[in-house]
Amino acid sequence: MRQNVFRSFYAKHLQAMSSIDRKNRSQSMAKIPVLEIFGPTIQGEGRVIGRKTMFVRTAGCDFRCSWCDSKFTWDGSMKDEIRMMSAEAIFDQLKAIGGDRFNHVTISGGNPALIKGIQALIDVCQSHGVHTALETQGSHFQPWMRQIDDLTISPKPPSSGMKQDLERLNHVIAQCDVSQINLKVVVFDDADYEFAKMIHHRYPHLPFYLQVGNPYLEDHVEHHTQKLLEHYEQLIDRVTEDAEMNEVYVLPQLHTLVWSNKKGV
Repeated sequence: MRQNVFRSFYAKHLQAMSSIDRKNRSQSMAKIPVLEIFGPTIQGEGRVIGRKTMFVRTAGCDFRCSWCDSKFTWDGSMKDEIRMMSAEAIFDQLKAIGGDRFNHVTISGGNPALIKGIQALIDVCQSHGVHTALETQGSHFQPWMRQIDDLTISPKPPSSGMKQDLERLNHVIAQCDVSQINLKVVVFDDADYEFAKMIHHRYPHLPFYLQVGNPYLEDHVEHHTQKLLEHYEQLIDRVTEDAEMNEVYVLPQLHTLVWSNKKGV
């Protein structure tokens, strides 16, 4: 009798372990839809603004923001340039491009939180001592998000044309490591500013960043830097006069100040 019970327990244990092993193999073999790999450059947004980094830009997004500066990741205009790559192939290309001149990789999109296969890329980066950063709007959670060193959750304001699901945002934030996440809201107008204030008050324990929006998305914008700095100054002035926004950081979109809307930098 005891032998039968032991055999039954052992068989169930082996079955469970086999299932876990299959899941792990599946994730490690999963391909990632990649549009761009470039760098080293600097991070232009959020808490790690100015950080030297490499970029991996993935395809696909569940939002359709009106002012998105990376619409090519979801509008189909560059679908023929999407490469389905393994984590190892991505890291090999990062090394081929960046050599030993980086120890930080930003996984961008689109919304990379839609992609389960990112787990393998994070694991490969960690095995080589490379830190990772990622930004998502907080619409989906993946367990690998707890491994991201610099995780930015950026709820989308009214000007985006999207309606942020706040209950889902709660769910995502609750499952993350709060020591590694920060919040960022892009501000274009008064409604966006009020939305940002609401998000900040909703999660007062999390570092909060306001970023001035870039309404000029053409390939060539005359006096682009000057125009952006004017918007940035207006946002700074508003925050400095607001007693409810004493613990926020006000940031520009640094890469547009330097390179305008140039891709691959």
